[in-house]
Amino acid sequence: MESVEETIDKNKAQKAFYNTKKKNIPTRIWSFIREKGLKDIRKELGILEQSYALHKQWLGDFSDKKVLDLGCYAGNSLSVYLAENSKQYIGIDLSDKGIAVLNKKIAHVPTAKGIAIDFFSDEFTEKDFDIIYAYGVLHHFKNVGNLVQKLDEKLAPKGVIISYDPLKTSFPIWVVRSLYRPFQSDAAWEFPFGRKTLKKIEGAFTVKEARGVLGKAKWYFVYQMLPVSKEKKQAWGKKAHQKDWERSATSRKHLLTCMQLNLLLQKK
Repeated sequence: MESVEETIDKNKAQKAFYNTKKKNIPTRIWSFIREKGLKDIRKELGILEQSYALHKQWLGDFSDKKVLDLGCYAGNSLSVYLAENSKQYIGIDLSDKGIAVLNKKIAHVPTAKGIAIDFFSDEFTEKDFDIIYAYGVLHHFKNVGNLVQKLDEKLAPKGVIISYDPLKTSFPIWVVRSLYRPFQSDAAWEFPFGRKTLKKIEGAFTVKEARGVLGKAKWYFVYQMLPVSKEKKQAWGKKAHQKDWERSATSRKHLLTCMQLNLLLQKK
C-alpha cells in the first residue's frame, strides 16, 4: 500500500500536471466527454444546481466555523461563498498557479487565504477545521486509510466533511473506465470510489447523508440520440435524475448505480 512519503512524492508530479495541464490524446478525449458531455448534461438536468444547493443546506450557518477548502485549485463553485460566510477560510491546492487565481478572488475577505501546499505535508500545520469541503478531491488519494486518518486529524470535534466524487460501482462505468485507464495521463492520482473505498470511509466517519447522481440519468447521453423532441428528452432526463436523487438517499443498491456521489460525513 502507498505510504505517505510516496503520496507526497507522487503529488509533485500531480502539481506539475495541473500547472501545465499537459494531457495525452486519450486523456484529452475523456476530458472532452467529461467536461463538455457530462458537465453539460449535469447542468441541463439541474444536477449541478441541486448538488450545490444541497451542499449549502449541509453547511447551514457557518459564520462561526473554520473552513478548509481542500484541493480547490483556482476556486470551485462554492469557494468564494465559503470564504465570505465563514469565520476563517483556508483554501489549499498543490498548484501555486491555481492558488494565485484563488487569492485574487478572495482578496476582499480579510479572514480568507489560499495556500499552495500538500495536504499531507508536515508544513501544513493548520487543524481543528469545523468543515472540510472537498469537491472532486477525495478520489485523488490511492491509500484511503492514510486519507481518512489525515482528514480525521484535521477535523475539530463534531467537524464535518462535504464531498463530491466519482463512483465506479456501476458496471457499465467500470468497463469504460477500465478500458480507458491504461492510456490515462493522470491515472496515478485518479481512483473513483469503489465498494471497498466506501466501506473504509463509512468505517472512519458517520455518514449523515448520501446522494447519488447519474444513475438512471446517465443514460440520458444515449437517449439524446433518439429521434424525439428536445423537450421530451429533457423531461425524461429530469425525471430520471429526480428518481436517482430520491432513491439514492435510502437505497444502497440504487446509490451504487450512480456515477457521482455527494457525501456528508461527521467525525466520530
